[in-house]
Amino acid sequence: MRSDRRFIVLNSTDTPGRNLVGVVFIEDNRDQVRLHKNVYYQTVMSVKRIGIIVIGLLALATIAVILLKRLGSTTALPTSVAVRKTQAVSSVFEYEIVGEYPHDIEAYTQGLIYIDGFLYESTGITGRSSLRKVRLETGEIIQQRAVDPADFAEGLTEWRGRLLQLTPRRRGNAPPWHLRKFFEDIKRHFGNQIGVVYDIASFEPQSIFEYPGDAWGLTHDEKRLIMSDGSSKLRFLDPETFAELGRLEVFEGNTLIAELNELEFVDGKIYANVQRQDRIAIIQPDTGQVTGWIDLAGLKSRMPPLSSGPLHPALNGIAYDAAGRRLFVTGKFWPKVFQIRLKPRPAEAQ
Repeated sequence: MRSDRRFIVLNSTDTPGRNLVGVVFIEDNRDQVRLHKNVYYQTVMSVKRIGIIVIGLLALATIAVILLKRLGSTTALPTSVAVRKTQAVSSVFEYEIVGEYPHDIEAYTQGLIYIDGFLYESTGITGRSSLRKVRLETGEIIQQRAVDPADFAEGLTEWRGRLLQLTPRRRGNAPPWHLRKFFEDIKRHFGNQIGVVYDIASFEPQSIFEYPGDAWGLTHDEKRLIMSDGSSKLRFLDPETFAELGRLEVFEGNTLIAELNELEFVDGKIYANVQRQDRIAIIQPDTGQVTGWIDLAGLKSRMPPLSSGPLHPALNGIAYDAAGRRLFVTGKFWPKVFQIRLKPRPAEAQ
């Protein structure tokens, strides 16, 4: 047998013409196989392109519908529940430490409440978020439930025997071909975020609720939920329907106080952590005026040196024992929970 790149010649008693026919026949079959492979490959690529285009168009349509819905809802938002009234400079409170308790240094604290001798804590970070019940005196986690790994746990409060936890989704990671998760990520990013309602004894989820935009802190007064979103505004929600009832702009004098974070309702006032600050704002709930500040910078000296990583430790976490009139504070990645008692700073030191 003799061969080269273009044809094959078989040694036989047949005429050269017949050999040639055999050669052409073999080469034609190979060309057909190559042609079929090319057609198949091009068809698959075309189907993939069409699929990507369709998914992209559906995603854009979904975003458009959500944004139009949000635009319509924002134009009809309830008016603010308070009118700004300028007030003198806020008071500054010092504190004395009444007690120190262990705290999980791996807990990225986003919400903290006190109920019947225990701390209930919402810890953040996507993929690591949780709901916890903690023994105050020892820091022991005696009950815990993981949050959806795609969500970032935030504020926490209790309402009539139920725990309410904010669980916004900060980033989507589902690939486009996982259609259900992909469109859920789009809806959560551009539309409403969700929170979860749990049974307080079992930590079993009972229902979810929706709210527009981001959310950071959560507390309540006698009849409303109070929510922060990292801005200078607080939102008031119906605790049963979660409908928005109004908004309150927080300010000191004529200066807006932005980046309001974890919240607690204490003796008729709203206590608020402020992002990246070592102090707590005391807010009048009917006016939004900051009437006082609690300066807690000195607490750092009561702890070992704290990490300076990207997710660095920071004051965030306020809980109040109304029956015992005890105030507790902690922070993200802090090794301690402090019980403090407030005392006014001398006038000459303010």
